[in-house]
Amino acid sequence: MGGGAEDSRPGRVDPKKRLGQHFLRDECAATSIVEAVEGFGGAHVVEIGPGMGVLTKGLSRRFAGRFTCIELDEQAVAYLRATLPGLGESLVHADCLRFDFGAVQAPRLSMVGNLPYNISSQILWRVLSLRDRVQECVFMLQHEVAERVASEPGGREYGILSVLVQAYYDASLLLTLPPAAFSPPPKVRSSVLRLRRNGVKELGCDETLLVRVVKSAFNQRRKTLRNSLRAAFPDAGDGLPFEKLRPEELGVAEFVALTNAIADRVRR
Repeated sequence: MGGGAEDSRPGRVDPKKRLGQHFLRDECAATSIVEAVEGFGGAHVVEIGPGMGVLTKGLSRRFAGRFTCIELDEQAVAYLRATLPGLGESLVHADCLRFDFGAVQAPRLSMVGNLPYNISSQILWRVLSLRDRVQECVFMLQHEVAERVASEPGGREYGILSVLVQAYYDASLLLTLPPAAFSPPPKVRSSVLRLRRNGVKELGCDETLLVRVVKSAFNQRRKTLRNSLRAAFPDAGDGLPFEKLRPEELGVAEFVALTNAIADRVRR
């Protein structure tokens, strides 16, 4: 999509494929998403990618004085400034993946947004890096990504994001929408994922090593852990906990125990 003078008119926002934009146009779904955000404890609510403002209208009213929306698309920013002038400084023109959340003067954050498909996993990783502040998320995602995050051990969707997100958050699906709920319609369904911070502050293991273990295990998910981890951790040897199981059979606690066992052996 071009960036000529016509594109900058405040009456329109052209969806840009490079930004993964699919604007939500289902007002009932938008209301449900806004109502799903709890913002408890006075949390500051941050909307990622407001686009044409279908969520922003309700969020900015409901959480007046503790609301920020972050939009990368310059055309969308111009549209929002024209159609929702009351946003003022709460509308920030920035890339959410690079934005300094330290600039939001609040100890607790609630995040919400219809996330671009092409960076949804990156945003989830960003949430994990901010887990001490982000207490809840309500995100519209590609259905298979949302399902993967909320999947329980044993399912074929269960994977890297399932383990690492659920280490710190309780995950659940709230609703699923067809492509027709968006403009332009995507090729797949979308689902709203809710994340609520659990009570875990420390996992009791080297968390950087945990990420390596989980990624190594699921990168060869059809193999048993004994075989999938051998190349990544040759010094760990045989006889590791759960080594006869496949990665999808382990929950967070089991991966923590496995990580500690590997750490003990590698340190010897």
